[in-house]
Amino acid sequence: MIQFNAAIKAPQVSISTSAVLIDLHIGAWTGRKQDKRAASEVTTNNNAKAGMANVTKKLLGDCESLSAVQKFIANTRNIHASMTMPWSDLGLRLCPLPVYLGSPSKDGYEKVMSGLEQEYWRLVNTFLDEYEWEMANAQLLSDKLGSLFNPDEYPTRAKLSEKFSFRCSAIPVPAAGDWRLDINNEATTALTEAYDKYYKQQIDGAMRDIWLRVHKAVVNMVEGLDRYGMRTEKGNKQTFRDTLVENVVELVELMGMCNITNDAAMSEAQRRLSIALDGVTPEALREDEHLRAETRKQVNEVKKIIDSLPGLGF
Repeated sequence: MIQFNAAIKAPQVSISTSAVLIDLHIGAWTGRKQDKRAASEVTTNNNAKAGMANVTKKLLGDCESLSAVQKFIANTRNIHASMTMPWSDLGLRLCPLPVYLGSPSKDGYEKVMSGLEQEYWRLVNTFLDEYEWEMANAQLLSDKLGSLFNPDEYPTRAKLSEKFSFRCSAIPVPAAGDWRLDINNEATTALTEAYDKYYKQQIDGAMRDIWLRVHKAVVNMVEGLDRYGMRTEKGNKQTFRDTLVENVVELVELMGMCNITNDAAMSEAQRRLSIALDGVTPEALREDEHLRAETRKQVNEVKKIIDSLPGLGF
């Protein structure tokens, strides 16, 4: 077996030419509103002090088209998170250029988000059309909400459309030490040192995020292969979903594209996982006990590598 020192530290590198920062903002109308009058009635009827209860009403009831927009936003944010790495507390995330641009066989972040934006606006316009129809038939809303209905709480379609937004911007990553300000040398040195520290912390955080994703996937795979065929409390044989394999395979590719520091440990983990899963399918794992045992062994070796890395808390 190849011996590998997982504690090897990659040399510090500049990622200003190998990645971009992504600023994603998606806004939508919630369709909910606090009703102070109803809240006051609740507290009074229950002999409670004022302010001890809140009443939030759905202005459109169970509106499927608005729910579709909201669910789509949640899914879009999940896709955004899966293709990027954390960078700042302000919401900016780092996207390596290979992920951003994509390849002939796989769409990149830019194309994926462009398609999602088009679908977002299609869903929004579907909702706005339905909203306009509901406002033209206000009695339907009155029937849904009863005495909670207040026509003054409903904006016009034009005003409502302003509450929806989809903005996705790619921003260059500032290079460490690049200060284009008219300041004295002492201040320049202090700011450069401060940014160098911040720069390193953000890179470390981005790489840690990838390690955590990989660790979660390999742990799930090892445990899933361990449990396969065992009986549950109800006597059923345990199996696993195809995603047990698919999730790890996707991360193997992501590790290559997101290894922005040329981390030797990540390169080795990626190499081992590539070998372990080469040609392996969920169906084959279910049918072949020897393949399950061998795959489990190799994937567990990668888990041990990650477990030994400093700073991950395993």
